Amino acid sequence: MSGGLLVAGTTSDAGKSVVTAGICRWLVRQGVKVAPFKGQNMSLNSFVTREGAEIGRAQAMQAQACRVEPTALMNPVLLKPGGERSSQVVLLGKPVGELSARGYHGGRQQALLGTVLECLEELRGTYDAVICEGAGSPAEINLRRTDIVNMGVARGAGLPVLVVGDIDRGGVFASFFGTVALLSPEDQALVAGFLVNKFRGDVTLLEPGLDMLRGLTGRHTYGVLPFRHGLGIDEEDGLRVSLRGTVRESAVAPPHGEDVLRVAVCAVPLMSNFTDVDALAAEPGVVVRFVDRPEELADADLVVVPGTRGTVRALQWLRERGLAKALARRAAEGRPVLGICGGFQLLGEHIEDDVESRAGQVPGLGLLPVRVRFHPEKTLARPAGEALGEPVEGYEIHHGVAEVLGGTPFLDGCRTGQVWGTHWHGSLESDGFRRAFLREVAAASGRRFVPAPDTSFAALREEQLDLLGDLIEHHADTDALRRLIESGAPAGLPFIPPGAPA
Repeated sequence: MSGGLLVAGTTSDAGKSVVTAGICRWLVRQGVKVAPFKGQNMSLNSFVTREGAEIGRAQAMQAQACRVEPTALMNPVLLKPGGERSSQVVLLGKPVGELSARGYHGGRQQALLGTVLECLEELRGTYDAVICEGAGSPAEINLRRTDIVNMGVARGAGLPVLVVGDIDRGGVFASFFGTVALLSPEDQALVAGFLVNKFRGDVTLLEPGLDMLRGLTGRHTYGVLPFRHGLGIDEEDGLRVSLRGTVRESAVAPPHGEDVLRVAVCAVPLMSNFTDVDALAAEPGVVVRFVDRPEELADADLVVVPGTRGTVRALQWLRERGLAKALARRAAEGRPVLGICGGFQLLGEHIEDDVESRAGQVPGLGLLPVRVRFHPEKTLARPAGEALGEPVEGYEIHHGVAEVLGGTPFLDGCRTGQVWGTHWHGSLESDGFRRAFLREVAAASGRRFVPAPDTSFAALREEQLDLLGDLIEHHADTDALRRLIESGAPAGLPFIPPGAPA
């Protein structure tokens, strides 16, 4: 096989990331050497590659689906929102500055198209197939002129386009038709067809609609994927986390011991890498929920203060909501608190920030003997070490540099009593360390909780990726999909003028 494909979507959250991962896993199981690609990603969930480059976590997950090591080529442009109107621009894994949305779309973005296409071309020269993920919708006509992730990439690289629609939201036929109709003739010529995602029920009831859609558009539907719980692995957007919901819960598996452990995650503004708690939620008998009120910490055995792209803003938010006082009470009572990255920084004595918020020196929560100073250069690293007698690996992404003045060393941070802080993302994915940490939490909380001795987070992730591959293999027209990847969009696809059915 030799070729490529762009997986676009009718909307954000249509399922592009997981469909891309599923196609990648299906192909690699067929013996195809495949790589993922996303020209531009907007996400607060990121990852550090072995060469020290920062990319979106979704592309790191897709690389795992391909059973290859992630690289900066797979996500050349990463935007990390710092508020409503500006983002940090990460180019080929390194930050190059902050830009407003107007400044970025006003000229900077189009200048990056050449870099994006060069990265894609390099991947295509190395792999049998490259499965590209789009962003948002290709029919965002106000942004088409500067597009470097949807039809701009498809046109530049001659890729066929598969449009994914989330039928669980309703209106999927209108979304499919409208997406194609809003595109130019040149863009429409690359849209080969559709893939229905998250279908519930009897697929035969859907088939008349699919036949009508083909009649209206002249395009094939490449599959109907059934709804499956628990497939939202490594979501891109840390700004839309459902508070007080079951965003991350492992309530299915009974505890290995007599008790469950309850973990409350403070849903701070601009929360980043909230995927850090996935490994906790994967542990039998551990229930994880996101919270934003002090009373929701009362029954928690562990409170996690996660990473954030706005440390000083998160600190203010914790104080305004009364969560800062609740955390201080927990610390005084010897009840466990874990701060990760930005969450670690705000647990310290003070923060000197002339980089991220430009707020100067700001008092922290004072729960750890740490002083933080923000540096213009970002730390991007893949550290490894030992904690609680167990090997640990992680990754670091931060501007703040911590000066640890006391306490007990803990990874690169420290602990005082039952307050723990580290810059290491992903440390809880190290199984032995996670179990040792949970035993400490259980002891401090007086719980008869025993971590399951055989839970492997890596194995669970592999199972999820195989399930995604199964969805493609069993519910997509894989023969047609393979032809599409190898040969491109069929010739002579009809142009649909906007409003044609009327």
